[in-house]
Amino acid sequence: LKARWTRPIYAFFDPEPTMEYRKDGRKCVVFRCSAKACKNREVVRYLDTGDSASTGNMRKHVKSCWGEEILAEADNAKDANEARKLTSGYKKSGSISVAFKKGNEKVTYSYRQHTKTETRVEIVRWVSESMRPFSIVKDRGFECLMKTGRPHYYLPHPTTVARDVKEVFAKTRRRVAEMLQRSVSSINCCIDTWTSPNH
Repeated sequence: LKARWTRPIYAFFDPEPTMEYRKDGRKCVVFRCSAKACKNREVVRYLDTGDSASTGNMRKHVKSCWGEEILAEADNAKDANEARKLTSGYKKSGSISVAFKKGNEKVTYSYRQHTKTETRVEIVRWVSESMRPFSIVKDRGFECLMKTGRPHYYLPHPTTVARDVKEVFAKTRRRVAEMLQRSVSSINCCIDTWTSPNH
């Protein structure tokens, strides 16, 4: 069976799938997505069906997990081995430009959509650095910008943003306290409160 798994689509899954028997006694091959952030990693292919060689479910999974752009680029590879070399670069950087680099193109932003966790992290950074209210994630204009083209894009609730910011603050405060306690020298502190929004 493995000798026939040469299409580029197999590059998005671990190179060693497992052969299993389900509770109903049906024999199947389990392909596991190689994306670390993937939550539904398994794609099951039953061997007792007429479409046991179909890659349709694998393609659906890759589109939702990796994105249509990288799948389209991988389809241009001659086989899974060549495509796997390309996807390994994509997994490290999250950038399709790095994975399929052409010329000296400068990479600025990732072409990969943020995961839910990454979205929460970026929103915490944004509202903290730019002094935005937590409720901005429910702003009509912001939602329009974020969801146009991707209507199912995850945006956290304002209470989730508030909880995340407080948690990051508490952890950062503990980390800074530990750094100061480890310091053996005198520390000069200067705080500019003149331009602080709370005066």
